[in-house]
Amino acid sequence: MKIFTTILICIAIGLIIFNLTMLDYKNPFEGNSMVALIGVAASFCAVFILLIFKMSKKIEEKLKNQ
Repeated sequence: MKIFTTILICIAIGLIIFNLTMLDYKNPFEGNSMVALIGVAASFCAVFILLIFKMSKKIEEKLKNQ
């Protein structure tokens, strides 16, 4: 499960980088740039959710060992 979440985090970071290259910084809220902006926000959310999941699994393991 640790490897799977790490892979998903890497994919989400890759999507952030890809969508940042698709942004039109002069008009960020028009056309395809809006789609890229939504993609960046969604990828950030995915990274944060996966990091929270990894931390909760670490806490669960520590509680089982006690």
